[in-house]
Amino acid sequence: MGNICARLKLKPAPQPSTKKRSSSRRERRLDDDAAIREQAIAAAILFKQHQQQQQQQQQQFDRSASLRYPNGVSKKSNANALPRSSSSRARSLTDPLLQPHQLLNQGVNVDDLETNHVVLVHGGGFGAWCWYKSIALLEESGYKVTAIDLTGSGVSSFDANSITSLSQYVKPLTNFLEKLLEGEKVILVGHDFGGVCISYAMEMFPLKISKAVFIAAAMLTNGQSTLDIISQQAGSNDLMRQAQTFVYANGNDHPPTSFDLDKSLSRDLLFNQSPTKDIALACVSMRSVPFAPVLEKVSLSDLKYGSVRRFYIETLEDNAIPISLQENMINASPPEKVFRLKGADHSPFFSKPQALHKLLVEVSKIL
Repeated sequence: MGNICARLKLKPAPQPSTKKRSSSRRERRLDDDAAIREQAIAAAILFKQHQQQQQQQQQQFDRSASLRYPNGVSKKSNANALPRSSSSRARSLTDPLLQPHQLLNQGVNVDDLETNHVVLVHGGGFGAWCWYKSIALLEESGYKVTAIDLTGSGVSSFDANSITSLSQYVKPLTNFLEKLLEGEKVILVGHDFGGVCISYAMEMFPLKISKAVFIAAAMLTNGQSTLDIISQQAGSNDLMRQAQTFVYANGNDHPPTSFDLDKSLSRDLLFNQSPTKDIALACVSMRSVPFAPVLEKVSLSDLKYGSVRRFYIETLEDNAIPISLQENMINASPPEKVFRLKGADHSPFFSKPQALHKLLVEVSKIL
């Protein structure tokens, strides 16, 4: 018995073999891996479905946002259309109805346009910098944008007091147009004194310009100068007269060579509806306005200048070029169409950038 007991004590209890244990673990791992893969595949499928739903919703939104009906209501009920405002007032084209990210997707197929290249020309004292909001909105909508710094403006190193003619002042714009490829066209947009500049360019390169847009701009007739236009409001715009400081680089017995605008008055004159940060940008960026181009009378012919389609955007809260003066210019030389920017001061690229963007897109789509 003792020997048997001894043998029993020495004999190890039966254990599952190592081979069986490792096999069982591998099976469990394979089951776990399979479950993880199935979960990952299911998650991927759900994510893809979510993306597709978002894309469909976005396409529906873009389509409804881009449709306009004359009376503000479609003839057929559209379940995907944007909800109407509770206001009974019909929305005008210039109302800032959409947010910036919605404006960028207006359903515009720029490939279908005669040209998607927009050239922005600043006004007196401004520079290409003033268009920064318009540049961003247009580019994100698929347009090609070029903002010009005229001679002595923006980053140009030229002294404004040394500018003796309109052609010299407009040289950066005419150089740009001259280098366009054969058959290439652009939409010219001019603000303030930039209206005179694009008029000069229209006379020189009518075949390279698809449309011209004047924004609160000087729109002259043949033989007129900007000074002729300004004199129409002499005595009616005390703020402009108070803000101007003339520079006589050639001596007081000669005409002024340039003028500056008093920064303390420019807020009320140019930016009465604009954000404070944009006013601050303008105050550190604006430069002297050369005076010789203001005195120069322009030659505009029906054959060249008159062959380019013109559009005018009025700024209704403008203290620099009052609406009455804008309408005088429009009546003297009627453009194809006139748009009105409500709540816009003399710098709508600051005060109403979204509404201005909508109008520029609208003009580009006119056949």
